Amino acid sequence: MELLSPAGDLEKLKYAIYYGADAVYASGQKFGLRAKSKNLDWQELKTAQKFCRQHRRKLYITINIFPHNSDLTDLPEYLKYLGEIGVDAVIVSDPSVFTFCREIIPEIPIHISTQANVTSWKSAEFWFKLGARRIILARELTLHEIREIRERVPKLELEIFVHGAMCMAYSGRCLLSSFLNDRSANRGNCSQPCRWSYALVEESRPGESFQLSENEYGSYILNSKDLCLFDRLEEIKEAGIDSIKIEGRMKSVYYVANLTRIYKTALRCLTNKKVIPPSLKAELDKISHREYTIGFVDTPNPDNIHNYGSSSYIRNYQYIGPVIGQDKDYLLVPIKAKFTRGDELEIIFPDYDKDMKFTVNQILADDGTSIDFTKPNTTVMIQFNQKILEHGIIRKKKDEKM
Repeated sequence: MELLSPAGDLEKLKYAIYYGADAVYASGQKFGLRAKSKNLDWQELKTAQKFCRQHRRKLYITINIFPHNSDLTDLPEYLKYLGEIGVDAVIVSDPSVFTFCREIIPEIPIHISTQANVTSWKSAEFWFKLGARRIILARELTLHEIREIRERVPKLELEIFVHGAMCMAYSGRCLLSSFLNDRSANRGNCSQPCRWSYALVEESRPGESFQLSENEYGSYILNSKDLCLFDRLEEIKEAGIDSIKIEGRMKSVYYVANLTRIYKTALRCLTNKKVIPPSLKAELDKISHREYTIGFVDTPNPDNIHNYGSSSYIRNYQYIGPVIGQDKDYLLVPIKAKFTRGDELEIIFPDYDKDMKFTVNQILADDGTSIDFTKPNTTVMIQFNQKILEHGIIRKKKDEKM
């Protein structure tokens, strides 16, 4: 199976590929469903495609908003540019965008987004007959239903999400953000009101709220857990899935890189008929996440999917920053989080068996002075007395008291 990783910007795209992605999905500055992500401008799109080609990887571009009339004005020129640079596929949800793609860039394969809500073999067949190369199936399908779609439409590529945030609405089609915040989730600008705490108000008693209590902080009645199908990869492969996808274009470089290597290593184990080591699965708890769920792959159980108590993330490790250089006995690192001299840090690499731990003995600021602790958004030199592999990322286990 292909491993498809998120690329919210050019840096994340590169680390996804360094850490094992077979393909990445990204967006331009318009038309994608992650408007608050940095995304890629036109020059960065060209750079990204060139980088992917050099590494024999694929680049898929999301054009999966549900456009209004005004959104269609700039679309033809954008599609022409994607055709010129030769992206490997476009991901679309809406029939109007699909039609434009078929007319303007007929040579570029079209993948149908999960936002299109394909939940049956007949719907999959419909898109296939229109010319779609691949369907990204709705998250609401069971493995049994996926197997039937594969049997009924055998020549169609099938893709599913296996990890990341889940939407409380049907495959992402939500009006809450538009209604409450005038920010359309279906045009890439969701404010995530499903993660908020809600209370009940009776019409004739304005201002008197009745707590929907699950705990002392309120009730998160719409809040979903995070999807994690790590333990079901073998069944997913047997069901006929061609590509597995990680959600998270707005997450950190560390999130993208570590999840990519976790799933890539697991896929290699399956291919080589080796047991997946418990230490690899343990890495899933070392990235920022909400409580995990297997979602809908079995008979759905709402209590297993929704988290009624909190929308907070579980963060057992802090992302310190990528190693961008090594000068003699020092590592050059742009800092994302604070750490202190004397702390133990870890460096992770694309091959998780190569990970290293070390104690910080000296930190140098960019002017060469010795400092006792770091500040985010600065660049420092960390003393390290041995040569390391390329593309290392530094993390720190959070203190128990934190």
